[in-house]
This record gives sequence, C-alpha cells and structure tokens, in this order.
Amino acid sequence: QVQLVESGGGLVQAGGSLRLSCAASGSDARLNAMGWYRQAPGKQRELVARITSGGSTRYGDSVKGRFAISRDNAKNTVTLQMNSLKPEDTAVYYCDALVPPRDLEIWGQGTLVTVSS
Repeated sequence: QVQLVESGGGLVQAGGSLRLSCAASGSDARLNAMGWYRQAPGKQRELVARITSGGSTRYGDSVKGRFAISRDNAKNTVTLQMNSLKPEDTAVYYCDALVPPRDLEIWGQGTLVTVSS
C-alpha cells in the first residue's frame, strides 16, 4: 500500500521561506502526478502546485512566482519551496499523488504551516 509522508512545516515570519517535502513509500513504480494542496481554517482545500511525472507544473494563482514545486522520480518524492510567505499562506498543507495504473489518488496526513505577521 502506497503512503505519503510530509515534512518541513512550521512557524515562519512573513517574508520568510520554508521547504516542504513529501516521500512516498510502498511503491516501486513511478507515481503519476504529485502535488500540494492546502486548507486554511474555515476554507475549502485548494490547489497549491502540481507536477506531472514528465515535469509539467501548475500553480494556484495565489502562489505563482513565490512557490516552486519539484520532484525526484527515482525516489518518488516531491518538494515545495515556499518563498516570500504571507500570513494568508497559513494552512495545513497536504501532499497528494496519483498511483498507477488507475490513478488512484492518495493523500498524506498534512503538515501545518503558520506564517506570522
């Protein structure tokens, strides 16, 4: 069974940076799209960034130009570099991935990012 484990969340001041990592275990096959979503209190979960196995990326409008997603296909890991953080970036960040062959979507347990003003 494939599992995702996130790491790297924490408390940072506005304008600072954090790097989130997500590692998949339980699969020798390359995962398909991997990505990050976030959910702030009282709000719906929203896309932060997504990356295909071929390296194509997609970002949420609110993070474009500040966040960068990357992945290591050999290790089935995905990383989110977050720069110029704002208080409105405060949320629980979830890693997700599509598991072949049927693109079953799986989620990590989430990691909290808190940006203080």
